[in-house]
Amino acid sequence: QVQLVESGGGLVQAGGSLRLSCTVSGNIFSINAMGWYRQAPGTQRELVATITSDGTTNYGDSVKGRFTISRDNAKNTVYLQMNNLNPEDTAVYYCWRSPFKMMAPGGSWGQGTQVTVSS
Repeated sequence: QVQLVESGGGLVQAGGSLRLSCTVSGNIFSINAMGWYRQAPGTQRELVATITSDGTTNYGDSVKGRFTISRDNAKNTVYLQMNNLNPEDTAVYYCWRSPFKMMAPGGSWGQGTQVTVSS
Protein backbone atom coordinates (compact mmCIF):
# COMPACT_ATOMS: atom_id res chain seq x y z
CA GLN A 1 0.00 0.00 0.00
CA VAL A 2 1.20 3.52 -0.80
CA GLN A 3 0.43 6.91 0.67
CA LEU A 4 0.35 10.19 -1.22
CA VAL A 5 0.76 13.47 0.63
CA GLU A 6 0.17 16.78 -1.14
CA SER A 7 1.45 20.18 -0.07
CA GLY A 8 1.79 23.69 -1.44
CA GLY A 9 -1.81 24.79 -1.76
CA GLY A 10 -3.06 28.11 -0.48
CA LEU A 11 -4.52 31.47 -1.36
CA VAL A 12 -3.08 33.49 -4.21
CA GLN A 13 -4.18 36.49 -6.25
CA ALA A 14 -5.10 36.19 -9.90
CA GLY A 15 -1.99 36.20 -12.05
CA GLY A 16 0.09 34.64 -9.30
CA SER A 17 1.84 31.28 -9.05
CA LEU A 18 1.85 28.27 -6.78
CA ARG A 19 3.83 25.03 -6.75
CA LEU A 20 2.21 21.85 -5.52
CA SER A 21 4.17 18.83 -4.36
CA CYS A 22 3.10 15.23 -3.87
CA THR A 23 5.36 12.73 -2.14
CA VAL A 24 4.73 8.99 -2.31
CA SER A 25 5.66 6.65 0.52
CA GLY A 26 5.00 3.04 1.44
CA ASN A 27 5.38 -0.10 -0.68
CA ILE A 28 6.87 1.51 -3.77
CA PHE A 29 8.25 -1.13 -6.11
CA SER A 30 8.20 0.77 -9.37
CA ILE A 31 8.11 4.25 -10.84
CA ASN A 32 4.54 4.62 -12.00
CA ALA A 33 2.62 7.23 -13.91
CA MET A 34 1.31 10.05 -11.74
CA GLY A 35 -0.90 13.04 -12.14
CA TRP A 36 -2.92 15.89 -10.73
CA TYR A 37 -6.68 16.24 -10.86
CA ARG A 38 -8.89 18.94 -9.41
CA GLN A 39 -12.45 19.31 -8.23
CA ALA A 40 -14.33 22.54 -7.65
CA PRO A 41 -17.57 22.63 -5.63
CA GLY A 42 -20.49 21.23 -7.60
CA THR A 43 -18.33 19.89 -10.41
CA GLN A 44 -16.78 16.58 -11.38
CA ARG A 45 -13.14 15.84 -10.82
CA GLU A 46 -11.16 16.84 -13.91
CA LEU A 47 -7.75 16.13 -15.32
CA VAL A 48 -5.08 18.75 -14.74
CA ALA A 49 -1.91 16.96 -15.83
CA THR A 50 -0.30 13.54 -15.94
CA ILE A 51 3.24 12.26 -16.34
CA THR A 52 4.33 8.72 -17.15
CA SER A 53 7.38 6.93 -15.78
CA ASP A 54 9.43 8.01 -18.81
CA GLY A 55 8.38 11.65 -18.47
CA THR A 56 5.66 11.89 -21.12
CA THR A 57 3.21 14.58 -20.08
CA ASN A 58 -0.40 15.37 -20.83
CA TYR A 59 -2.44 18.43 -19.81
CA GLY A 60 -6.06 19.42 -19.55
CA ASP A 61 -7.05 22.03 -22.12
CA SER A 62 -7.76 24.70 -19.52
CA VAL A 63 -4.24 24.63 -18.08
CA LYS A 64 -2.08 24.13 -21.17
CA GLY A 65 0.65 26.73 -21.37
CA ARG A 66 0.19 27.77 -17.74
CA PHE A 67 0.85 24.64 -15.67
CA THR A 68 3.85 22.31 -15.77
CA ILE A 69 4.03 18.85 -14.25
CA SER A 70 7.39 17.31 -13.38
CA ARG A 71 8.77 14.54 -11.21
CA ASP A 72 11.85 13.67 -9.19
CA ASN A 73 11.96 9.89 -9.10
CA ALA A 74 14.79 9.84 -6.57
CA LYS A 75 12.53 11.70 -4.14
CA ASN A 76 9.31 9.87 -5.12
CA THR A 77 7.79 13.29 -5.68
CA VAL A 78 5.73 14.88 -8.42
CA TYR A 79 5.29 18.63 -8.77
CA LEU A 80 2.76 20.94 -10.37
CA GLN A 81 3.99 24.43 -11.17
CA MET A 82 0.97 26.68 -11.69
CA ASN A 83 1.49 30.08 -13.29
CA ASN A 84 -0.87 32.85 -14.31
CA LEU A 85 -3.57 31.51 -12.03
CA ASN A 86 -7.14 32.72 -12.40
CA PRO A 87 -10.23 32.33 -10.19
CA GLU A 88 -11.44 29.42 -12.36
CA ASP A 89 -8.45 27.44 -11.09
CA THR A 90 -9.90 27.46 -7.57
CA ALA A 91 -10.42 23.84 -6.52
CA VAL A 92 -9.16 21.02 -4.37
CA TYR A 93 -6.17 19.51 -6.15
CA TYR A 94 -5.61 15.78 -5.81
CA CYS A 95 -2.46 13.81 -6.50
CA TRP A 96 -2.89 10.42 -8.20
CA ARG A 97 -0.57 7.48 -8.76
CA SER A 98 -1.29 4.90 -11.45
CA PRO A 99 -1.05 1.21 -10.57
CA PHE A 100 1.36 0.86 -13.53
CA LYS A 101 4.14 2.73 -15.36
CA MET A 102 1.58 3.98 -17.88
CA MET A 103 -1.84 5.49 -17.40
CA ALA A 104 -4.38 2.96 -16.12
CA PRO A 105 -7.63 2.90 -14.12
CA GLY A 106 -7.52 2.60 -10.38
CA GLY A 107 -4.45 3.59 -8.44
CA SER A 108 -4.06 5.69 -5.31
CA TRP A 109 -5.15 9.19 -4.35
CA GLY A 110 -3.92 11.80 -1.93
CA GLN A 111 -6.14 13.67 0.48
CA GLY A 112 -6.17 16.84 -1.61
CA THR A 113 -4.90 20.37 -1.12
CA GLN A 114 -7.00 23.52 -1.50
CA VAL A 115 -6.02 26.15 -4.05
CA THR A 116 -7.94 29.41 -3.93
CA VAL A 117 -7.37 32.19 -6.46
CA SER A 118 -8.82 35.59 -5.65
CA SER A 119 -9.76 38.11 -8.31
